[in-house]
Amino acid sequence: MGENKLRSRGWFGKEGKDGFIYRAWMKNQGYPADEFEGRPVIGICNTFSELTPCNGHFRELAESVKRGVWEAGGFPLEFPVMSLGETLIKPTAMLYRNLASMDVEESIRANPIDGVVLLCGCDKTTPSLVMGAASVDIPTIVVSGGPMLTGRYRGKTIGTSDVWRFSEMYRKGEISQEELTTAEACMCRSQGHCAVMGTASTMACMVESLGLTLPENAAIPAADSRRKVIAHLSGRRIVQMVKDDLRLSQILTKDAFENAIMLNAAIGGSTNFVIHLLAIAGRIGVDLALDDFNALCEKIPLLLNLQPSGGYFMEDFYYAGGLPVVIKEMLSLLHQDTITANGKTIAENCASAECFDNEVIGTLDEPVKDLTGLAVVRGNLSINGAVIKPSASLKPELMQHRGKAIVFEDIDDYKARLDDPNLDVDENSILVLKNVGPKGYPGMPEVGNMSLPKKLLEKGVIDMVRISDGRMSGTGFGTVVLHISPEAAVGGVLALVQDGDYIELDVENRKLNLEVSDEELERRRALWKPLDMGYNRGYVNLHINHVMQAHVGADLDFLRGGSGDKVTRDSH
Repeated sequence: MGENKLRSRGWFGKEGKDGFIYRAWMKNQGYPADEFEGRPVIGICNTFSELTPCNGHFRELAESVKRGVWEAGGFPLEFPVMSLGETLIKPTAMLYRNLASMDVEESIRANPIDGVVLLCGCDKTTPSLVMGAASVDIPTIVVSGGPMLTGRYRGKTIGTSDVWRFSEMYRKGEISQEELTTAEACMCRSQGHCAVMGTASTMACMVESLGLTLPENAAIPAADSRRKVIAHLSGRRIVQMVKDDLRLSQILTKDAFENAIMLNAAIGGSTNFVIHLLAIAGRIGVDLALDDFNALCEKIPLLLNLQPSGGYFMEDFYYAGGLPVVIKEMLSLLHQDTITANGKTIAENCASAECFDNEVIGTLDEPVKDLTGLAVVRGNLSINGAVIKPSASLKPELMQHRGKAIVFEDIDDYKARLDDPNLDVDENSILVLKNVGPKGYPGMPEVGNMSLPKKLLEKGVIDMVRISDGRMSGTGFGTVVLHISPEAAVGGVLALVQDGDYIELDVENRKLNLEVSDEELERRRALWKPLDMGYNRGYVNLHINHVMQAHVGADLDFLRGGSGDKVTRDSH
């Protein structure tokens, strides 16, 4: 790309007053004059925050990116954007995913940036950054922060999925608060995001599957020096991407999305993958729907033996060969000629991949599980669809189940009554949680993998069918139906379910039905009243009024598509 085509020349290449202002104040940081004479300006979009522990090492990672940019002849400029820490933000980080994406989009478009490196790790930081960048569509590469080292507790390996197991043990009185406190430090013993195939790891695999990263990005542990190496190499590569004018829209094709869907099924990725991929597709203008997930995932078995669907951890995945091994195994099913950030095809990138541990990474002929990693179910209870992760079920027989509904009207009702000894529930019941969807909570929190009633835990029950319009942490497990659409808060059929109604789940045939007549549902609808959300100002009010339903990605309606990278007016 010639100098005259660089976006940054619209700032730093100007003469007179405007050029004086754009360059002069940048020079107070000690940059020599020739840095402004046609070098590609590379923005480093950093989600570092001490309130986002998974991304706490990103200052150091950014320095590695900068070294690569300088080496390749670029001019790196780091900038912060809103950072979403999954473990601390209330009521849920998902409430702010779309807000963060707006921050990213406007920060990129408004500034003299020719290409951008997205530094992301914790769950929502990856989709929000990709969504924002997609709406601008300049050359972009992603560098993930990497997973934690595997936890060690009393001689055993542990990870984030064990949080749910520890919780149930604590509720049953099998471990003390002191033991819980000890386990905290044993689990989170290094920098990085969750060490299992939770949402953060799923998002890292998603961006590599889409072709937005260099090969092997997904699984390198945060504490491994090779994480800095891939950041350095990504800094070099983005400069060439600018010169080649290789933009997001050239990488994020329908074929690339289909590859990502199939690979997510093979690795047992988080159900959150669905909602984030749909949102990204909406920003870049790719026609993607829930039915695509069923069609692409239906016959794909689980190839990765990682928690929560298996027994190993992300660290083991990297040592076994990482995502390129899975991609190579899946090539016969994938679109092999999709272009990736390094300019090569997805097939070329995995040509030399080798599996070093068949206990961790299986094959299509000898998979870890025959159950697919993702299924979409529909019926009168989920007209627009709902999702389930069959590979995470603890009782596969629940994939076909009919049971009596135990209904919780909202999260407060659930917390108040779950452990009531008089709750009319048994192991065949189906727990139903309403009003935890995109509008109803608001923000669609990760509460779908409801804890089981204490009296059933004490009987040894380990799994039940659970249904909600909310989400589930990628670290969670169980037979959990999520993302019911339309949600209860907008008057979906879920809002009309009552205690004692029978519900049938048939995952094999992709069905979810409430056994209540249309006439009875109409009678109930006439009595239904929407919730008073209680928000009348600020971003939360904006979110409630404009968020779309889960089956289209829960983006804000006015953010679909993009505005491009053009800025025609100067600031002075």
